Amino acid sequence: MDMNLFVAYTGIAIMIGLSGIGSAFGVSIAGNAAIGALKKNSSAFGNFLVLTALPGTQGLYGFAGYFMFQNIFGILTPEMTSIQAAAIFGSGLAMGLACLITAIRQGQICANGIVAIGQGHNVFGNTLILSVFPELYAIVSLAATFLMGSALV
Repeated sequence: MDMNLFVAYTGIAIMIGLSGIGSAFGVSIAGNAAIGALKKNSSAFGNFLVLTALPGTQGLYGFAGYFMFQNIFGILTPEMTSIQAAAIFGSGLAMGLACLITAIRQGQICANGIVAIGQGHNVFGNTLILSVFPELYAIVSLAATFLMGSALV
């Protein structure tokens, strides 16, 4: 029983850790571009702020995945089966990797938009739209985690 909890919580830790790391990288990538772009166009700080914050959402998805397993499904208990533990580990790994990669790539898209805005181009709306595409895959990984959790109860 204790090994099942260990495996499950390792998956949860991977899910929260990788999604948080991805968000930290993504926000930092966009933030670095914002600092440079502010030198040329300080009046666009609001746009830079929005685009810099976008990659931070993947970290929230990791926490939401843990919340689902702990509170909604209530399967993180000493009585869990090895199948449940393996499914939680697998969904945690899959979601963690998806959120890690999408946050970094979204940060790069936002950084390119920030640089263009800093150069005087009116691309805030376009950047916002294009940066949502990687977010879709993070949302899909959260949905898959939800489906796996609901299949375990």
